[in-house]
Amino acid sequence: MLKIILASSMLLASAAYAAPEQLRPVVPEADGWIDIPGAALRPDPNTTYRMVFDTRKGGAKPGELVPAINLAASELNTFVAAKVPKAHYKIAMVFHGSGADDGLLDNAHYKAKYGVDNPNLKPLAEMRAAGVEIYVCGEQLIGDGIDFKWLTPDVTVANDGLLALTVFQNNGYAILTF
Repeated sequence: MLKIILASSMLLASAAYAAPEQLRPVVPEADGWIDIPGAALRPDPNTTYRMVFDTRKGGAKPGELVPAINLAASELNTFVAAKVPKAHYKIAMVFHGSGADDGLLDNAHYKAKYGVDNPNLKPLAEMRAAGVEIYVCGEQLIGDGIDFKWLTPDVTVANDGLLALTVFQNNGYAILTF
């Protein structure tokens, strides 16, 4: 009888600490927002947010999202789930790094290089459709021997990634580096 009571207590305790639901209204492939009632610094629908993701690293292994794609998409999911008006958030990404840039390859070129489909394409398309600006450093692409025609149509080639980051910062965007 004691074993049954202990087992029941453990099941109730684990149910009480179950992982909360992550809200993923725009990019289901990325992390979502968890509403924590009473938490400080919650998304404020009256605040305007400007953030640019300095995207330098690729996924830990082929077939994984570029970390900055996951994080930028997570913030997009947060704003939408928290009902922040679209006019009050501006998200951009600037890719400039060999591993990160590979996440922008079309599926044929990504698969030829890594042997798996590019998991970044659908989230990038969803983000772009939601108004996220996505740029890649043209100088980096040339240095890595990547033809601009091999890229997803959801990215815009910027001349220089560092200059692009500077332009965003000069326009009041917080730079988040991943």
